[in-house]
Amino acid sequence: MIRVLANLRKSWISVITIIILLCIQAVADLSLPDYTSKIVNIGIQQGGIENSSPEVIRKSSMDDVLLFTEDDEKILDSYTLISKENLDEKDYEKYLKKYPELEHQELYILNKLDEEDQDELNDIIAKPLMIAYNLSYGETEQTIKSKILENIPEEYKSQLEDKTALEILKSSGEEIDSELLKDAEERISTLPESMLTQAAVTAVKEEYKQVGINLDYYQNNYIVLTGLQMLGVAFISVITAVLIMLLSSRVAAKLGRTLRDKVFKKVLNFSTGEFKQFSTASLITRSTNDVQQIQMLITILFRVVIYAPIMGIGGFLKVLTTSNNTMSWIIGVAIFGVLFVVMNLFIIAMPKFKKLQNLIDKLNLVSREILTGLPVIRAFNKEKAEESRFEKANKDLMKTNIFVNRAMSLMMPTLMLIMNGVTLLIIWVGGKNVDTGIMQVGDMMAFMQYTMQVIMSFLMISMVSIMLPRASVSAKRINEVLDTKLSINDPKNPKEFDESKKGLVEFKNVSFKYPDADEYMLTNINFTAKPGETTAIIGSTGSGKSTVINLIPRLYDVSEGELLVDGVNVKDVKQKELRERIGFVPQKGVLFSGTIETNIKYSNENMSDEKMVEAAQIAQAEEFIEQKSDKYNSEIAQGGNNVSGGQKQRLSIARAIAKDPEILIFDDSFSALDYKTDVTLRTELAKRTENKTVIIVAQRINTILHAEQIIVLDDGKIVGKGTHEELMKNCEIYQQIALSQLSKEELDNGKE
Repeated sequence: MIRVLANLRKSWISVITIIILLCIQAVADLSLPDYTSKIVNIGIQQGGIENSSPEVIRKSSMDDVLLFTEDDEKILDSYTLISKENLDEKDYEKYLKKYPELEHQELYILNKLDEEDQDELNDIIAKPLMIAYNLSYGETEQTIKSKILENIPEEYKSQLEDKTALEILKSSGEEIDSELLKDAEERISTLPESMLTQAAVTAVKEEYKQVGINLDYYQNNYIVLTGLQMLGVAFISVITAVLIMLLSSRVAAKLGRTLRDKVFKKVLNFSTGEFKQFSTASLITRSTNDVQQIQMLITILFRVVIYAPIMGIGGFLKVLTTSNNTMSWIIGVAIFGVLFVVMNLFIIAMPKFKKLQNLIDKLNLVSREILTGLPVIRAFNKEKAEESRFEKANKDLMKTNIFVNRAMSLMMPTLMLIMNGVTLLIIWVGGKNVDTGIMQVGDMMAFMQYTMQVIMSFLMISMVSIMLPRASVSAKRINEVLDTKLSINDPKNPKEFDESKKGLVEFKNVSFKYPDADEYMLTNINFTAKPGETTAIIGSTGSGKSTVINLIPRLYDVSEGELLVDGVNVKDVKQKELRERIGFVPQKGVLFSGTIETNIKYSNENMSDEKMVEAAQIAQAEEFIEQKSDKYNSEIAQGGNNVSGGQKQRLSIARAIAKDPEILIFDDSFSALDYKTDVTLRTELAKRTENKTVIIVAQRINTILHAEQIIVLDDGKIVGKGTHEELMKNCEIYQQIALSQLSKEELDNGKE
């Protein structure tokens, strides 16, 4: 798999961009629960007030606060005292509009502090502020007041009833650190941090109210601004997610194109020996379905490999740092549940993933065989048998797919059950913590979101871990093709052809056996095919005729001996240069989808029309071409299925002639032609190929009667060599072949 992924280096800029965007998206997504917590805790519960240190406080209130702390200097250093006297008219009007109480008394305005100083100030001022508030407005104010009044004579009580407990204490001259105040301080000290903050905020609210601030506007303004920030962060997350998917799809598609290109180019260089290692159906599956599996994995791989760990680790750290960590054990329970489900499904489904690709190969193979051999199947009435064979392959694939899909479909509801169960557990435990004041509602909501992010990260990783085996199998199958060692390679130091021996083909003691075969197919083959002459090869079925001519363009390499073309061993020249000199017509005519013109001009699309027409005339194809309405622009279906066997063969011959090679090889290419067309074609061919080497493999004697040299093969050995007349005299096997096809009179007439 790593070797396949190494091809991503061509898209390294996109990959780096994706990683950067993933980090941005992760930061954005991890920030969203914080905003939710702020809106609930600060915006709703605290009325938009973030800090326990007020932004503005009356001088009289500040004096009261300073009575209960020894950090007077630190507190006062954080504020600036403003009044009508020390402000210019413009600033005074501005402050007066915001704080109407400025008209009646001096105000302290909070200076701009960094986060660390602000937190320190919150810690210092929270308790004294609450004590001052409780003695003036809080729930304990009346209790403290009644206890103070118990020690005051009756005649003075009526004068003090309208005053607050704090005012009575200050006016009575009693010590501020009396037992009553110590009791109030102890109560405050025992409060949890979240409740202490909210209690201090209550005091700040009262102060803002006294200063003249519209608290409803203040709260709404905070919620709106925080909500807009949250929408902005969510928008960034959405944009980065879209860009990531776009770039990931492009990278995956580019990787798929690269792999298909590599596999295809590798297969193009396969010799016939390599083709036997893989079935055609398997090569098609490896080039399409296997590449598609990897492409699908790459599309989501970045989001999982990079994004999921960031979200998982980041979410967990956020839980520990921003929420109450007494519930962090819930995340462990959730992760254990997810991994338990995924691992069980992984163990069950893994073997099936490996089996799927082989079953797809099998189905492609059966389908291809049936479609290719349809005429034979119908001729032998084997439709039912082939239907059964297809049904078996189809059903095997279906059963495996159903098993895998059932396993996958079972996983999602199970994981959703775990996630919903975890949500209920968080609400249950978190509700108790909120009730006891250990945490705030917003913190519980943030914890829930962070927990879901952690669980989803593990879920995403688990999903890829399930997809990975199938993609890994596909990668292995692709690498099998790419790692196949070619048996036929170009030499490191290629030689040049000898132009003085142009067209000369020489077999010198050539022997050949197929890869992994024990016995030789050809033994000690010696003959020379000269320019301007026709060399024919004939023999019984399986004698090695096609094998001999397949050695010339290096479809196979000789096992022993030498095969020379233009005076140079074919192993010492580049395959491309060798094949440029050869026009090859295979035993089975092969046409490509397109037009008659594109098929004849296959070797050179810039070929002149005159040369194309001349090739068609020599191949005796012009007659049926001219009968078509579109002439040379007539469509050719895939594989040439819309033309007859003879027409297909003639177009194949025309294609080879149009190339104008120095060596023309016909592998039993005239068998589909009638006798008249055969004779006419060979006559025209002889006229137009005077300086070319023509090698013909034939089954019919009348095709090779006039060849300058006839090679007779039997069981991979040359048993006769010479002209027709010579072989009729001294080669018994040739005589048997000739007399089995033609009478003695026909042979004598053909000779003439």
